[in-house]
Amino acid sequence: MKIRKLSPENYTKVAALLQQAFPGGTYEGQLVENLHKNGTAVHEWVGIHTNRVIAYIAFSNAYNGAAVCGLHLAPLAVNPDFQRQGTGSELLRFALRQEVIKESTIFVLGAPGFYRKFGFEPCPQPLCPFDKNNDHFLSLRNTTTTKFTVGYEAEFTVGAEGGQGGSGTRVSRNTKQGRKWHR
Repeated sequence: MKIRKLSPENYTKVAALLQQAFPGGTYEGQLVENLHKNGTAVHEWVGIHTNRVIAYIAFSNAYNGAAVCGLHLAPLAVNPDFQRQGTGSELLRFALRQEVIKESTIFVLGAPGFYRKFGFEPCPQPLCPFDKNNDHFLSLRNTTTTKFTVGYEAEFTVGAEGGQGGSGTRVSRNTKQGRKWHR
């Protein structure tokens, strides 16, 4: 697999991948489309195999009020034909080594068993608005001790049923959508 920064010519391939990786829903595809359409800062990479986009990862800003306090890892998607073969792990390892990512605090709402393999730990603070007890909310390089609810980019609520408000001017996505995003 070759890993590249996402380029506009691969937007439609990523949209197709998100549809395959998250069947039965359009949330992830709509989110990524809206992030691009609105020019929201996102760090994105794709895994390519024989000219086919087979994996995608994105990081967007996390907020404490209006201040950036880290990055959210979301979504991580792998084509079903390439799942359980290390493709997602390889892409995640690559992304975590990138200059823009490797010094940042990273938050993820996902399967603890998967993300702990990469150094993510349970996250007591900040609070995740989608995980009542922060049971599936993990972080990497997080030194936060202040109690606050982490905010997400506004695009995370577009098309989400029952989206909840986050901190400051940023908003959050709902629990159901958040859990299906991360393995």
